[in-house]
Amino acid sequence: MCRNIHTLFNFEPAATEEEVRDAALQYVRKISGFTKPSRANAEAFDQAVDAVAEASMTLLSQLTTNAPPKDREIEAEKARARAAKRYATQAAA
Repeated sequence: MCRNIHTLFNFEPAATEEEVRDAALQYVRKISGFTKPSRANAEAFDQAVDAVAEASMTLLSQLTTNAPPKDREIEAEKARARAAKRYATQAAA
């Protein structure tokens, strides 16, 4: 689950609310152990996702850096190269 949570800071264009909410959802799923909560837990689960997303948006809006913004495509290509190397190594073992 956690592999779906990606760095959202210092990208051009900036992370969208949808990306932040998706990361919040993955986080709440991980710590709760629920992929989809029962009806009895749905309200608490949804409130937690909302709270984590709000806190994340606040954090992202307040962070500063002198580093130039990262390009999403270049970072995605780097991740694919790391994965290819990792999985090639595991297959050989």
